[in-house]
Amino acid sequence: MYFTDRGIEELEERRGEEQVSLSWLADRMRAFVDRNPDYENAIERLATFLARDDDDDPED
Repeated sequence: MYFTDRGIEELEERRGEEQVSLSWLADRMRAFVDRNPDYENAIERLATFLARDDDDDPED
């Protein structure tokens, strides 16, 4: 288990029943980077991963 799994599990437990738009998610990601600029690269990579279809993933 990765350390990040705890955060993902908390997200699922707290908000797993909610429906959110991608616009809402993008706004929250921008707000996170504004508060935590050291994580800009990780958020950019996550956003790119989420934006691309699995068939486009160059690491597979």
